Amino acid sequence: MNNTITSTYILAIESSCDDTAAAVLHNDKVLSNVVANQDIHQEYGGVVPELASRAHQQNIVPVVTAALRKANIDKNQLSAIAFTSGPGLLGSLLVGTSFAKSFAMGLDIPLIDVNHMQAHILAHFIDEEGYSKPTFPFLGVTISGGHTQIVRVDDYFTMEVIGQTIDDAVGEAFDKSAKILGLPYPGGPLIDKYAQLGDPKAFPFTKPKVGGLDFSFSGLKTQIMYFVQKQQLADPSFIDNRRDDVCASIQYTIVNILMDKIKKAVKETGITQIAIGGGVSANSGIRTALKASESKYGWTTYLPKFQYTTDNAAMIGIVGYLKYNELSEKNAYQDLGISAQSRLKI
Repeated sequence: MNNTITSTYILAIESSCDDTAAAVLHNDKVLSNVVANQDIHQEYGGVVPELASRAHQQNIVPVVTAALRKANIDKNQLSAIAFTSGPGLLGSLLVGTSFAKSFAMGLDIPLIDVNHMQAHILAHFIDEEGYSKPTFPFLGVTISGGHTQIVRVDDYFTMEVIGQTIDDAVGEAFDKSAKILGLPYPGGPLIDKYAQLGDPKAFPFTKPKVGGLDFSFSGLKTQIMYFVQKQQLADPSFIDNRRDDVCASIQYTIVNILMDKIKKAVKETGITQIAIGGGVSANSGIRTALKASESKYGWTTYLPKFQYTTDNAAMIGIVGYLKYNELSEKNAYQDLGISAQSRLKI
């Protein structure tokens, strides 16, 4: 990394799904981190891509304006603009990509594309008081509504996916299970909430058998659906009477699936540093299990600040800052021909 760059201001833009976000970083410190949520999707029980892209168009200028204002800097002080180029919903990505290109062109400053999945992992390198940063190598565990991955991280931009879901993501498993129970979208946080009131061993669910370090959650979803249907036939008030226990049992099973694979990854790689990221990393069950692993297995775990778990622009900004330093050494900034990609590998 080029240590001669002492003062860098990065404007970051994130629009991969249904949250419009902008942040300003001064080097690796977050000066502002603004997110506009889209409540309209709640009535549909999930994100509607066309509605998401339209909302991004409405939100992006006010969000960027707010981020600059809260950071107390002028746009002419910016060193570069970082943006999410993928993966994500193409229509949503196009809004952020187009705005970033136009703004960078107007200010005549570098444009830096960021992989959303790398950003979830590298969010741990934001300078935050009270939070330590992992050292290389470490295992990055990205758990969200759209992704479930175990990544070996040997350097900022040297990463290898060593395990991933073969069907549904863990966040989708939580949300779809919540829907089966009649809970509103997004249901994952509600399962976490009710799980803390229930018995995690009340209803044992079978864990899927998947080889290697890969995951599968579609079978578990189906198992939960048939279980609830069977119980409701016998007792129409089953969900009302046993909601907390069902939620606790679902969460207990999912957390154990995750922990089993993480333990296997540690055994196979010999790496005992674990850093989690993504929206599901806010789940109390997985956080408790990971913290317990420090004394139980001798691991060192890194849990991100809650505001950096869900989709946000600060994580895009830290990657932008790290890439800005790396690209400065080569004078090789991204040209304006970069395009958004709905599918993008680490």
